[in-house]
Amino acid sequence: MQHNVLINGQWRASTGTTFFQAVNPATCEPIDGSYPVSPWDDLEQVIAASVEASREMRGWPGERFAAFLERYADRIEARADELVALAHQETALPVSPRLKSGELPRTTDQLRQAARAAREGSWACPTIDTKANIRSMHGPIGPVAVFGPNNFPFAFNSVSGGDFAAAVAAGNPVIGKGHSSHPGTTRLLAEEAFAASQETEMPAGFVQLIYRTSHDDGCRFVGHPSVGAIGYTGSRSAGLRLKEAADKAGNPIYLELSSINPVFILPGALEERLDDIAGDFSGSCLMGTGQFCTNPGMVVLLAGGKTDEFVSTVAAKFSAAPVGTFLSEAVQTSFLSGVAALREAGAKLLVGGEPGGGAGFCCQNTLLTVDGAKFLEHPEALQAEAFGNGSLFVIAADAAQAEQIAESLEGNLTGCIYSNTSGTDDAVYDRIAPALRTKVGRLLDDKMPTGVAVSPAMNHGGPFPATGHPVFTAVGMPQSIYRYSMLQSYDGIRSHRLPASLKDEAPNESRWRSVDSNWQQGNVRTE
Repeated sequence: MQHNVLINGQWRASTGTTFFQAVNPATCEPIDGSYPVSPWDDLEQVIAASVEASREMRGWPGERFAAFLERYADRIEARADELVALAHQETALPVSPRLKSGELPRTTDQLRQAARAAREGSWACPTIDTKANIRSMHGPIGPVAVFGPNNFPFAFNSVSGGDFAAAVAAGNPVIGKGHSSHPGTTRLLAEEAFAASQETEMPAGFVQLIYRTSHDDGCRFVGHPSVGAIGYTGSRSAGLRLKEAADKAGNPIYLELSSINPVFILPGALEERLDDIAGDFSGSCLMGTGQFCTNPGMVVLLAGGKTDEFVSTVAAKFSAAPVGTFLSEAVQTSFLSGVAALREAGAKLLVGGEPGGGAGFCCQNTLLTVDGAKFLEHPEALQAEAFGNGSLFVIAADAAQAEQIAESLEGNLTGCIYSNTSGTDDAVYDRIAPALRTKVGRLLDDKMPTGVAVSPAMNHGGPFPATGHPVFTAVGMPQSIYRYSMLQSYDGIRSHRLPASLKDEAPNESRWRSVDSNWQQGNVRTE
């Protein structure tokens, strides 16, 4: 069976003639059904329909988008069993707790959080200067293209994930570009998104879906003058190629690329709770076969007897732990290539490093080690991401060298420091933390980085190459919405022509607005 694309309110055959199949990574066998590689003609059509939808939605209140998001979340939950079963087949991620009780509820929760933000409206930061009669707020930017990743078939999916929810909350139509690892799951989600859009009377081109394009057409797509913004999660090489095309056209593109998420474990912490930390690290690094963007891919320790014991303890845990299945053959190939590159740069293999050990596409749980001096000789090569169930231990000679290592890091999503709870590590902590703080979007104490809470205070972002821009987060409402908005200023505009959020009369009692530099709710009060 050849599956259709969703273009301008219709599920219809692609104009392309090339197709692909998803592969069950646990069995290495193709899954029934084929999906089209969309040619430029398909892309022209989705862009045109999205532009028309954007025009139709101009001036719509946040309530319209909130209603869609909430109805969509309801529809996902009603089809949860089918979605989870197909996602499991396409990704080999566990049904429970990962997909059924973890990722799917997170997905519907962030859709509903986006709905609340859209309805309440404070996210747009309405700002009123009564003396100058200048008023501004954030508004929709236009059609948003979302490129979803392979490792989160629900929570980061191009038609259901955080980018999708944020783009819709800002008032934009979305063109989803699915990931080849889970096209069927994306198709089911798009079916529910489209049904919810019909039930809430959204335009035909509000939600659209294509599955794959050529690299050249993908670059042409993100550089199209009618595309308002792009969200991308995936490999650094592909992301940078898209960024180059988008930058040439002046289109904002928000990238999540690569991150090794360094963990610094200080001597006093090992003296106090070595076994607990070894368990925390092993569980975090091997969770989901290491296929998390926040996987702890590098650990920095200070040389000593307890460090030797810690390394041996973790190596034993890695050797004894079950080997998980990778999302695809490409992930397996990339992981083995990454391990080989680390070894070539001077890292020594402790355990693992070979394909096999589990079901389907897999590789043994892998640990490598390198001394701090060698790391500082080749910092770029030795902090390259090997996406999967492995990590590199860097053994620093002393606190000064550990600080140098922190200063040499590229940008990351997260950075962690484990220290003694009684304060014996504070002097070393105070040397490392300031350096690490500038390299990561989220700094953690005494916890592994793998979980990403959907919280207004969360930053799932960081300096390059973790992302393409250190100011923005891909998780957390309302902050994540700003990526898909533009600041709109109104100078001397007559009151009846202003958006509801900028009139003297408040659109609702809960919306916060800045009036003459004072945040307030309710009607404009200037006394």
